[in-house]
Amino acid sequence: MPDLDLSFPTVTQYASPDLIAEFAYQGRDRAADPRWAESGAPDLDTYRTWCGHMCGIACLRMALLARNGDAPTLFELLEGARKYGAYTEDAETGAIHGLIYAPFAQYVHDVHHLHAEVHPTLTVSGLLALLDSGQLVMTSVHKEIRRPENPAPGKGGHLVLVTGRHADTVHFRNPSGHTEQARTAHLPAAEFAEFFAGRGVSLT
Repeated sequence: MPDLDLSFPTVTQYASPDLIAEFAYQGRDRAADPRWAESGAPDLDTYRTWCGHMCGIACLRMALLARNGDAPTLFELLEGARKYGAYTEDAETGAIHGLIYAPFAQYVHDVHHLHAEVHPTLTVSGLLALLDSGQLVMTSVHKEIRRPENPAPGKGGHLVLVTGRHADTVHFRNPSGHTEQARTAHLPAAEFAEFFAGRGVSLT
């Protein structure tokens, strides 16, 4: 089973983890991130446009860091994923769509030599079985899983990396966690299920 302790790498989709609460809840402009260049973005406008869509890329970077001890930057990984069609942009509105699982899994396999399997339908028990087999699982959850003390407002729309479990407690890393506890998180499986959309991508 993958490591569950604090030694497992934690990567956020924003360059300044301590500002995530301000981005998420206080209306701070993402262009005001003073550490934006650390993401590998070519310029500030590109960072501002894409950082809110990078949860899956941050999950991949964590998996690569856990395996190799190093990894490309977030935007280097994003560029590779885009070449495979893991994100699309609407020509008229500029709206970004993704992460699209199938081309992402192909990219991960071809370029980073991780076995990636798409699970379009995944139960909580199926998730636990994948963890028991030693896999990491990128799961679709509602972004408000970072505040699980509140009722879940929905399911899906955001990706977290589930790293393992102890009994019925699920351990995961949240790329948009607004506190250290929310970034390096754990929840009873039943509570996790309230936010979980029942789909994901396993990484071996």
